Amino acid sequence: MSIIKGEGLDRTDIITPFKDISFSHADAEQLASQTSVMRILPDVNVLKIGGQSIMDRGRSAVMPILDELIANQDKHKMLLGVGGGTRARHAYAVALDLGMPTQILAKLGVNVPVQNARMLQMLLARHGGILIDHDDFAKLPLYYRLGCLPIMPGMPPYEYWEKPAAVGRIPANRTDSGVWLTAEVLGAKSCTYIKDEKGLFTTNPKSDPNGTFIPKIHAQELLDMNLPDLVIEPIVLENLLHAKCSKEIQIINGTIPGNITRALNGEHVGTIIYAD
Repeated sequence: MSIIKGEGLDRTDIITPFKDISFSHADAEQLASQTSVMRILPDVNVLKIGGQSIMDRGRSAVMPILDELIANQDKHKMLLGVGGGTRARHAYAVALDLGMPTQILAKLGVNVPVQNARMLQMLLARHGGILIDHDDFAKLPLYYRLGCLPIMPGMPPYEYWEKPAAVGRIPANRTDSGVWLTAEVLGAKSCTYIKDEKGLFTTNPKSDPNGTFIPKIHAQELLDMNLPDLVIEPIVLENLLHAKCSKEIQIINGTIPGNITRALNGEHVGTIIYAD
């Protein structure tokens, strides 16, 4: 890359692939994709602890999961994300009733996951649990060198800049999305969602036990099924189709002892959703 200033030019140009075209040009992405994406932390396993499915159930659900995570701490580098659960849904419901726009809902949606992340950090403090926010990504290598177990709220930091929802006003990017986006930017080894169901079913097993379990499915195939209720935010499936690093997620039942360990070891435990 060099700088040129030719005779008669009234500006200085930098010789790059984009000297003569803008980022909006049809050829821009092809030029931008000439180098592969570097995986920043390829040995880290990103896991999300569900808000309503795990945190809201209290000690009986949370503590066994934390015990299993602690047992794996010396074998696997982990980054924990956490959802908001029922309290976040209540905040959304109140804000919707008051006529708040999508972006305000996204701002409100950050608060409860932060509370849950803080509780997890305190529970894991003697095992190196440390609360991080999105600006602390650069410190992750140091935290792992020190034997820490980083914990973050799952909500992505779009807040006032959340895109308007395609339908209604509920933010499309919530905690499932934030956790996957984290795995994608880090080039993580795996992205696992710890919930209280085996994985993906054609119906919500809590309200309709007659649904069919789906052990593995392509993200586009799942989108095409247009199921009325999903165990994962639909935006995650859409983003998976464009992934550069994190092209697979797994949804598991963390209330069954050993499932988290098996997932960390690379086993197929629940439902795998993938993109080519």
